[in-house]
Amino acid sequence: MIEKNSSTSSNAGVGALFRNRVIRTILLSTLFLQIGIWVRNYSILLFVIEQTNEDPVAVSMISVAEFAPIFLFSFIGGTFADRWRPKRTMVWCDVLSAVSIFVVLLTLIFGSWKVIFFATLVSSILSQFSQPSGMKLFKLHVSEELIQMGMSMYQTMFALFMILGPIIGTLVFQHFGIQAAIGIMGVAFLLSAAVLMLLPPDRDMADGKTNTGLLHEMKDGFRYVWNSRSLTLLGMCFAAAGLSMGLTQPLGVFLITERLELPKENLQWMMAAFGAGMILGGGLTMTWAKKVQPQVLLAIGLASSALGFLFIGLSTMLWLTLTIQFLSGLFMPCIHIGINTMILKNTEEAFIGRVNGILNPLFMGAMVITMTVSGWLKETFSLVAVYEASAFLMAFGILTMVPLIKKQKIEQTVREEI
Repeated sequence: MIEKNSSTSSNAGVGALFRNRVIRTILLSTLFLQIGIWVRNYSILLFVIEQTNEDPVAVSMISVAEFAPIFLFSFIGGTFADRWRPKRTMVWCDVLSAVSIFVVLLTLIFGSWKVIFFATLVSSILSQFSQPSGMKLFKLHVSEELIQMGMSMYQTMFALFMILGPIIGTLVFQHFGIQAAIGIMGVAFLLSAAVLMLLPPDRDMADGKTNTGLLHEMKDGFRYVWNSRSLTLLGMCFAAAGLSMGLTQPLGVFLITERLELPKENLQWMMAAFGAGMILGGGLTMTWAKKVQPQVLLAIGLASSALGFLFIGLSTMLWLTLTIQFLSGLFMPCIHIGINTMILKNTEEAFIGRVNGILNPLFMGAMVITMTVSGWLKETFSLVAVYEASAFLMAFGILTMVPLIKKQKIEQTVREEI
């Protein structure tokens, strides 16, 4: 039974959110996945550092295995997600991830340690098929008035693991070793698959046997985004935000060592302040997300990030830097929640996967571009100049939202007059 039709505005609160079977199931599945992913990320990182005596090339290959599939498989995975049944897709992705991890464990016991990269690569590839299927389930089974609140809860869980994840992953590796860590990863993915079996049955669909070919459907996806003014502007916003975040992503440690003149180990406090802000921000956003349009929510998040980059680059006091980081984290959920809600509200169910597959690589690609030149820009100009440039790019992202905010105000005025 689809719950979307059974929800009403009168019960669209937190209680209604947790009464929704799909939201409950996806959140519990995400809990297990986050445990597996963070144990994977930190255990493999520490293991590779240990095995290679801190070889930077080997360490960088972990990031390649994690992020390269986003470029190579995101759009392909999104296209197949639009063709396949979402529940079945998500369950099989988790099961196959678990199988691949147990294969890695056996190979690690009897063969080369280098196969460890395979665990990250396979689960990252499969997530490009699973994630858009989860978005489709939101579109199918969650009423529009609950979508933004559901995304708030979803984002809060990610924020929580930004703090707890590194701790869990490090403790597992240090106390139990890499083999136990890999075993925990596999079990976590299997538990996620078991939880997903509680989702409502998939509705009858062609299950990949469509009248059009895969290439044709890919082209339809690009045409769909191009012909949608909302999605086109959102894509421009994605690109601007990616360029902005990529500039500063590798440079946080230099805020500590150059601007604050403190040991590099103090970087952990910046990360903790940001993560704490995200946890609180996710909870606060959930309480009033229903009252704020997603484009306004996104603009608020972008504005806070722009101001954060502007002032954190100028700060020379630890307490001020930590305060700015906390405030930036506080509003960061507005960006993620606003983006995901806008995608769901402005995209037909048949195109959810392809729209995700286009916009996500756009953000990641832009971020990687500026990450590759951020060090050179810092040396050529200055650390402060790079952070101010980042603030400018984020402000440009806000400008792309202005037409959508004006459109929403006009539509609201018309509804009130009627």
